[in-house]
Amino acid sequence: MPTDAYISPLSERYASKEMQYIFSQDKKFTTWRKLWIALAETEMELGLSQDGEPVITKEQIDELKEHQDDINYDVAKAREKEVRHDVMSHVYAYGVQCPKAAGIIHLGATSCYVGDNTDIIVMREALKLVQKKLVCVIDELGKFADKYKELPTLAFTHFQPAQPTTVGKRATLWAQEFAMDLEDLEYVISTLKLLGSKGTTGTQASFLELFNGDQETIDKIDPMIAKKMGFEACYPVSGQTYSRKVDTRVCNILAGIAASAHKMSNDIRLLQHLKEVEEPFEKNQIGSSAMAYKRNPMRSERIASLSRYVMIDALNPAITSATQWFERTLDDSANKRLSIPEAFLATDGVLDLCLNVVDGLVVNDKVIHKRLMSELPFMATENIMMDAVKNGGNRQELHERIRQLSMEAGNNVKKEGLDNNLLELIAADEAFGMSLDELEKAMDPSKYIGRSPIQVTKFIETVIEPIRKTHKDMLGASAEINV
Repeated sequence: MPTDAYISPLSERYASKEMQYIFSQDKKFTTWRKLWIALAETEMELGLSQDGEPVITKEQIDELKEHQDDINYDVAKAREKEVRHDVMSHVYAYGVQCPKAAGIIHLGATSCYVGDNTDIIVMREALKLVQKKLVCVIDELGKFADKYKELPTLAFTHFQPAQPTTVGKRATLWAQEFAMDLEDLEYVISTLKLLGSKGTTGTQASFLELFNGDQETIDKIDPMIAKKMGFEACYPVSGQTYSRKVDTRVCNILAGIAASAHKMSNDIRLLQHLKEVEEPFEKNQIGSSAMAYKRNPMRSERIASLSRYVMIDALNPAITSATQWFERTLDDSANKRLSIPEAFLATDGVLDLCLNVVDGLVVNDKVIHKRLMSELPFMATENIMMDAVKNGGNRQELHERIRQLSMEAGNNVKKEGLDNNLLELIAADEAFGMSLDELEKAMDPSKYIGRSPIQVTKFIETVIEPIRKTHKDMLGASAEINV
């Protein structure tokens, strides 16, 4: 790689080789050539002729196919310096390799025929890679949730101690958001259509001329091209371009995934601060250049960092879509070249990191238990109060006594740095008539986690298992982290 020019970190550090290929020059320009072949084949099959003679021959089509993948970049690059037009430069370069077919390449089409159709094709392929990785993240979260569905842990509201949950139940909250993203993603994939070949302003005027006004034949062009390119249909109407609303929908999907990943990574970072759950930390990994003891949650931090970029990047296609003029304006082009590939490359990096982190999460159950037990006496006061009432106590009086004793125990913890002694205070209060031994028996964490284990089991059965079954061919992917 050059060391004297800018290199995108998305390529060098974050995105997979698989996603990088989808947005590569090779992918782009071989797809252009496939589209030119599809157009020429369609025109030939529909009987395009002049004075009774076919305009396009099988020999020309065969010549185009022969050179579909061997792009002569040097010729195209030199030509573009002269004409300042990327599509016409590649038409010329293709023609140099295919002299018999040179005159029929791009016949009746405008630049957006190859540009926009390729964008749709590339985005659909990229969405399918995102889909695969998203399915694998959901699968791994399901395994994690199932493994720890019964492990009690302190829950938090407002990041303040709250009624206990389980480690596995918390993971289902992350998995559920990713499952929602998968639903949205699959809908968008199912509705993507090609632009087709509609000419300079979307009216197909050029084909009206080519086919001598034969409306029935012209109606067949887009469906035939779509089928050849692996799509069910083309958008029924367009200007010169497909609606930029399509890019907005696609990037909103990626932004949704990024938001889910960001939320999960934030939770993991907070849990790592508490030393309860930690992301994987390699044997030779360095957490800090100065503080050798540190184990920073750098992968979760990177998830948050890249996710933030994707969420903000979604504004680009939204603003581009809103500001297109009439049938087309070119202020979309430079922005699309950056915003669409980078949204996918960054999302790809996020999902690889998510898969790597979830697959290697470390659960420190003893730390979790210690923190839970330090707060559990407060959580158990309602049960203690009910037991005391059964023994003849007055509910209202006992409520006030527990409130006062809880404040006293809380002050001991916060102001004196002592352990939580609420149980000892209650045992010493004659109003409750309960011994310390009796109170400590009430301190079984499993009594306070509600239906968490059952909820996890049902979530896996009703949400994750159907995803696994539907996408069984996608399961088992592993993530390679570059740095």
